[in-house]
Amino acid sequence: MRQREIGRRAFLASAGASFLASLAPARAERLINAKAVFISGYMDSTKNFGFALLDENGGLVHFEPLPGRAHGFAASPSNTHIVGFARRPGMFAVAIDPLHRHKPRLFHAPEGRHFYGHGAFSADGKLLYATENDFETGDGKIGIYDASDEFQRVGEFESYGVGPHEMVLMSGGRLLAVANGGIRTHPASGRQKLNLPEMQSNFALIDTSSGHLVATFVLPPAFQRMSLRHMTMGRDETLWIGGQFQGDLLKAPSPIFRLSPGGELINLALFKPARAALSGYVGSVAVSQDGNKVGFTSPKGGSIVELDTRFNAQAIIREFPRACGLAGAAKGLAASSELGKFGNQSHNLHWDNHISRLLESAERG
Repeated sequence: MRQREIGRRAFLASAGASFLASLAPARAERLINAKAVFISGYMDSTKNFGFALLDENGGLVHFEPLPGRAHGFAASPSNTHIVGFARRPGMFAVAIDPLHRHKPRLFHAPEGRHFYGHGAFSADGKLLYATENDFETGDGKIGIYDASDEFQRVGEFESYGVGPHEMVLMSGGRLLAVANGGIRTHPASGRQKLNLPEMQSNFALIDTSSGHLVATFVLPPAFQRMSLRHMTMGRDETLWIGGQFQGDLLKAPSPIFRLSPGGELINLALFKPARAALSGYVGSVAVSQDGNKVGFTSPKGGSIVELDTRFNAQAIIREFPRACGLAGAAKGLAASSELGKFGNQSHNLHWDNHISRLLESAERG
């Protein structure tokens, strides 16, 4: 489900004079004039972590520290909460009020679980779903947290696979689409992958009202080493999915998949230059604001590959060293890199893999 973005006037009015006054004059002016505001996690040059708000040109508006490296961010439908999740296998998440009426609230995965870096809100914004690992059994879980009660954990259901990563709430608000990466990890082993010879990634559709499996899509044997990780949903409810190949990258198949609204999962066999540009590894997926482009970043390939969602036209390849974050922008896609680049600006920061867009354009706000 697409998140409703905050109108520019509403954002500024709710943020209020106190927040604007807390900003350096140049940053306050940048926020006032921003047509879009993005959020992303970062690591600075002294290996301290945090999250930052930036405008559509990559100008810094605000940043705050975090206890560790953040990965993905989930926005509630009304944008009253933005939750950032620790990078796998992290234990913390932080709920941020983008209007700065409340201080960030830190909460943790329960004993025996760790987060996998992503989450999604229910359609009414009352519940937060988080991808988690039961690290003693290796079973993927979807943790449920009450957003109206300081993100207390209130339950869980199966992810129907191993290593659930990014998930998307489908239109209608009933189904969760979950990419189960298939790779087992344990906090005692850090980020070591424990089951590569027998790994099996899948894609699951889950009914949030019951936790029951509605459908599952398993990759054919030729893709046994492909770990489905990231996705986004187009305006026609097509799901665009990016994988990460766990074998010889020189022999990697195309890591891009598309699940049609009719339920057909296909691998997009890209031309050789586009496959080489991705190097079998997709770090982030996003659709442009007009819905006409879908992009895939590859930090390993140092590129962004863009496809036309209407005509499946030949891929456009953009060189972007250590490309990572990607989000829809007024004109195409906004991208960041692990080397500090955000849009056309460079910062002395290392951006994490994901960007979330918080503020819609001035024309619509």
